[in-house]
Amino acid sequence: MLMTADEGVCAVRPGTDIGRHARMLSRVHDALLSGDRPPASPRRLVARSWERVRAHGVDPDLGHPVVPLPAAEVERRRVASPLQRVLPELRAALTSVADDASHIMVITDAAGRLLWREGSAQVRRRADRLGFTEGADWSEGSVGSNAIGTALAEAAPVQMFAAEHFVRSHHVWTCTACPVHDPRSGELLGVVDVSGPAHTVHPTTVALVGTAVKLAEASLWRQHEGRLDALRGLAAPILSRLRGAGLVVDEHGWVAAVTGMPSLERVAAPRADRPISVHGVGVFLPEPVPGGWLLRVEDSARIRLTLDLDARPPRAVVDGSARWVHPLSTRHAEVLVLLAAAGVAGMDAGALSVALYGDRDHLVTVRAEMSRLRRSLGGLLLARPYRIAPEVEVSAPDPATSSFLHRSTAPGVRRLRS
Repeated sequence: MLMTADEGVCAVRPGTDIGRHARMLSRVHDALLSGDRPPASPRRLVARSWERVRAHGVDPDLGHPVVPLPAAEVERRRVASPLQRVLPELRAALTSVADDASHIMVITDAAGRLLWREGSAQVRRRADRLGFTEGADWSEGSVGSNAIGTALAEAAPVQMFAAEHFVRSHHVWTCTACPVHDPRSGELLGVVDVSGPAHTVHPTTVALVGTAVKLAEASLWRQHEGRLDALRGLAAPILSRLRGAGLVVDEHGWVAAVTGMPSLERVAAPRADRPISVHGVGVFLPEPVPGGWLLRVEDSARIRLTLDLDARPPRAVVDGSARWVHPLSTRHAEVLVLLAAAGVAGMDAGALSVALYGDRDHLVTVRAEMSRLRRSLGGLLLARPYRIAPEVEVSAPDPATSSFLHRSTAPGVRRLRS
């Protein structure tokens, strides 16, 4: 009997008759693709995946091997991948097991491109015939439902067995995959997969691959802590020269050292084109240093936000230790005018919805627009409620004379004009 509803990641239960189960899945696959009533329902995860790949237009009779990337491009991606630093841990946990159990271990990048493939030589040769080789794209949109592509699409571990694969030539395989994330940022780095002949499917493979991924992520975190320690040695002389508050952080905003303010663990990831706000302290100006960023607040540092709305396109000009110019959409320009008028009291999403659209029915749209605007202007904009940081001097055009604001249809801007 097929597993349905909330059966979890495993494709089979312990004690399942593998041959019988594979035959049932094949009948389900054929029925669903022909429009007939299936003898059972596929797992929800599989059903979702099939819906996606059918929307992509993947052919279930796909017969041509996937065209891989050139070897030079594969090598470039390997060098750039953070997963290269945890290959020893993954090999120790999976390669020997995969080889003994007639499996291969595969590691992909975040796009589903195969970067490394190790394990049983016999299984590798079988994989070659499917195009399951280094440089190949195994996302769902390329080759249909498979553990790698579906793990990427679902952002979760996946085990896929036999005819749960969308493409018929993959039905003789079983595969178990788990995404790997950067523990510093949460960024998806790639997928670790163990694949082999369908008859070798086993529920314990899910735990095995999941444990290997956890070990790899723990190793990445230890390496991160080592880099922070090295950054602390650089930070001490830099911070000693500051007249005010300052921090030295890595590229993801993890704090190596602070001065003139309470200690904290992390701030927003710095960028060269926007200031960063630290709650209760102020707006910091980012400057690159070897291995990270210096964020400083000095007594003499003043940040000015000028709304140049009659430029083409409208723009926000930020002046501090440097000048940043950010083009604005019409909606973002209207938001900044409204927030400038609101002052330190700010506006919540409901108030902005009323001011922009005349009702409170656009909360989701307002929050999405504010998220995009805050990514552009960084610490200049605060949330809960939305407001311009109090340390920032704002220069906004007169709503009564600005040609841009005169054209605005936002109810809140019209009220300012009058």
